[in-house]
Amino acid sequence: MDDDISFIEADDGLIAEYDAMAERSYGHTIGDIAHLRGRADIRVAIQAGNVVAGGLGLLVPQFFGGAPVPSACLAAGSVAPEARGGRLSERMVAERLRPLRAQGAVISTISTVSNGYARRMGWQAPVSVFSWTMRTDELKRSFAAGGFRIEHGLTKDALGLQQELARPWNGPVRRPNWWSAWKAAKDRLTTYRFNQPDQPTAGWLSLSTSRRDQHGVDLTVHDFWASNEDCAAAMLAFLGRHDSRAETIQFRRGTLPPYPVLLHNLHRHRVTADAWHPWMLRVLDLQGAIRLRGWPADIDVEIPVEIATAGSTAPRRYLLRICAGSADITPTRDQGHVTFTDGQFAAWYAGGYRSPAAARLSGVRARTDDSLVALLRLTADAEPWLPDHF
Repeated sequence: MDDDISFIEADDGLIAEYDAMAERSYGHTIGDIAHLRGRADIRVAIQAGNVVAGGLGLLVPQFFGGAPVPSACLAAGSVAPEARGGRLSERMVAERLRPLRAQGAVISTISTVSNGYARRMGWQAPVSVFSWTMRTDELKRSFAAGGFRIEHGLTKDALGLQQELARPWNGPVRRPNWWSAWKAAKDRLTTYRFNQPDQPTAGWLSLSTSRRDQHGVDLTVHDFWASNEDCAAAMLAFLGRHDSRAETIQFRRGTLPPYPVLLHNLHRHRVTADAWHPWMLRVLDLQGAIRLRGWPADIDVEIPVEIATAGSTAPRRYLLRICAGSADITPTRDQGHVTFTDGQFAAWYAGGYRSPAAARLSGVRARTDDSLVALLRLTADAEPWLPDHF
């Protein structure tokens, strides 16, 4: 890759060039480039007067341990086909992160099919990601409405419920006020709320439909927020009778949280799962990420840890202290009880290791089982889940 490349914030003219380049690169239109203008930080790479790479960055909080942690969420990254092969994508990512870090981002999330370059730069996937597809007639037979009322439209109390239900997981975005309007406009979403008579909203879902080439429609669920099992059943029953032209219902990747709402009778329901490229997490500011994350209030521990960066001669040593819900991490000379790579540390931060066996199989090294168990307990109180797409 030649060195005559400059990286700059895109003005309207450069955004239009980036939009055209991204469409040529992906083979289809990237709607977020237009929809997020004015919301996202948009950076491009210029070579010989032409836009050869670009990407969006959103500075939004993500919940970890129940606390909103400022995150640089990267989206719509692309490199022109003629400019590939020189690691421009890695340079472009570094330039996209720079302004977001300056504005306070301490972690970063990315979803990319190019997992290799993301892992080289310190991102790691904390959890598998699936989309689910179920035959509509199976939903009709398997779930009951249970007396829930159904109303059309998104309301303030439904948005509040979404944030309440998102907080107990590791990864969901604390959606800013403009988030729902952006998604509704981009994906042409329709929203339905569910509640018992004279009770507040207990759940809501959003969906999109598109006509099939020959007959019928494809129905895709984008949001599925249920406060209890009965409400979830009512929402699934509603989907089963929503549109007789929809042969199947697809739950978009990551829409369903990792609890077995559909899994008990997979052999009967004919549910299929498709694996997707996962969301990946990276810690940008170690001290900031530890300090701002939520931690269990009943834990008082000090654990020396080591974090190894690819290509470095020796791991960095830190003392992790957590007491009464607060935490800090400071340099130390003490040998670590547990050794991570940058990516493994990010997966641990997100609660991605549910057991010592899973951590060891991922390459995490520990001097003793007790130290590894104690460290995993710190983040295993919440499971990783990212239902938000960007």
